[in-house]
Amino acid sequence: MSDPQRRCIATGQIREKEDLLRFALSPDGQLVHDIQQELPGRGIWISCDQDAVLLAQKKGLFGKSAKQAVTVPEGLVKDVEKGLEQRSLSLLGLGRKSGLVTVGFAKVEKALKSGKVAVLFAASDGAEDGRKKLKRIAGNLPLVEMFSNAELSQALGRENVVHASIGPGGLTKKLMVAVSRLSKFRTVDHVS
Repeated sequence: MSDPQRRCIATGQIREKEDLLRFALSPDGQLVHDIQQELPGRGIWISCDQDAVLLAQKKGLFGKSAKQAVTVPEGLVKDVEKGLEQRSLSLLGLGRKSGLVTVGFAKVEKALKSGKVAVLFAASDGAEDGRKKLKRIAGNLPLVEMFSNAELSQALGRENVVHASIGPGGLTKKLMVAVSRLSKFRTVDHVS
């Protein structure tokens, strides 16, 4: 069974919830990005891309959808992108704490060869030859290359993380939804 569908206030397209951003209103009418899609109240749904958010902001669509005055924060697009990035990296960090994450070229290579990897991560500023070698072994597994060495290192609580992998599981599915939203929002595809 698929997720319920919602209509984007900017494009009018009907999409699955995981392909949309949800906003909610605080009691004083402040627009809040509901990153986990759990806040109470009626949600305001919008396509997961910067142009749709900017269009909704420009045309006052948040207020029209809510049928009330809405205060849209300055820098909404940057706040949404930062929130999506933090959500992705937080889930990766949770994966490490739960024992699903492998770090380091040799360990990731071994995990790939043993079939224990669901998603491969490579630092965007890491060496190209290492990424290519692991991608060859990974075959059709998703490869996420949108985070820098510093971002991966901080999320995983290790120094100099260039290569990491995460095994299968429910947390991995949540992580991939978060990474997919971030990739769509940035409108540059860093997941192959």
